[in-house]
Amino acid sequence: MMMAWTCETSDGHETKALGRLLAAQLHGGEVLCLIGELGTGKTTFVQGIAEGLGITQPVISPTFVLVREYSGRLSLFHVDAYRLQSLSAAEVQRQIGLWEYEERGGVVVMEWADLIADALPAERLDIHFEHTKSGRRLHFEPHGKRYERLVTALCQKISAAD
Repeated sequence: MMMAWTCETSDGHETKALGRLLAAQLHGGEVLCLIGELGTGKTTFVQGIAEGLGITQPVISPTFVLVREYSGRLSLFHVDAYRLQSLSAAEVQRQIGLWEYEERGGVVVMEWADLIADALPAERLDIHFEHTKSGRRLHFEPHGKRYERLVTALCQKISAAD
């Protein structure tokens, strides 16, 4: 099993394409935690996931509403944790019922997940975004067997496309 995987994208189109490839591997109930500075491609990646799930609505950051819900092959719950950073894990749960979204069988994709680390489930996929000289670097860090299989499948899909 693959423990972690890193790849680079040169622009927003490649970042979206990677999101679409990941979406093809999703079955529902996944929690994807996106971590990185402003402008590293987190929302662009979520837009690719949405496209891969057949969502046709424009996907924008949920900064002021905390959660945006989109319908496609699977429901996408796009969460922005930036404004939740000062809350305890229990308060985060009370504020937005975060893990109830996961139980609804959709996909929870959370930007700024590191800011509420204590509230995150033990099993999840952390995706770290960072700037490089030529684009972006994405580091996939699975927590749990389900997410190890997900990262392995994504890596195999990309290898097959090359």
